[in-house]
Amino acid sequence: MTRTDHAPGLTAALFAGVIPPDGEEPLAEAAGAALACAGYALRHGGYNGLMEAAARGAARHGVPVTAITLADRPGWGALNPHVTTTIYAPTMGERLHAYLDGVDLVVAMGGGVGTLHELTAALYYATTIRSVPVRLLGPTACRLGAFLRAEGWLIETPTRPLDFLRELPDAEALDADLKALDGGRRAW
Repeated sequence: MTRTDHAPGLTAALFAGVIPPDGEEPLAEAAGAALACAGYALRHGGYNGLMEAAARGAARHGVPVTAITLADRPGWGALNPHVTTTIYAPTMGERLHAYLDGVDLVVAMGGGVGTLHELTAALYYATTIRSVPVRLLGPTACRLGAFLRAEGWLIETPTRPLDFLRELPDAEALDADLKALDGGRRAW
């Protein structure tokens, strides 16, 4: 897969953990590369683990990699070396808006409570503020999606459809989904 071009303004937010679930780090790197090849710049937390793997994959294709973090981030550590731009938000709410306002796609992978917080904000955002595609990528995120549906946390209603949400088990499913989102406008 090679990058054909980067369309300014096309951006994906990646929510993923610093402690990778078993075996999901290669998937994160492949996801970063696939997003870059599809023309998406990457927004992420900027730290290590799955975020760094996705940033590494995106950076190989020359797209912007933006870290969105808190201005006062005690003990969070250094940003990963693939970050090209950093946004320091003064509050957690403003950090979430920096991720979601104007983003074209959200991809969530396995992670901890921070990733869960970001994902639930994206789900709320997509059902109440602006419809944005949200993709749960990998076994861990897909299991979470199944759990949320089974336990009634994610319920489709006439006023809150869930057509924005997809569960993608692997990189091949992400590639196919990105092509479907693109609508065949670019030759890959």
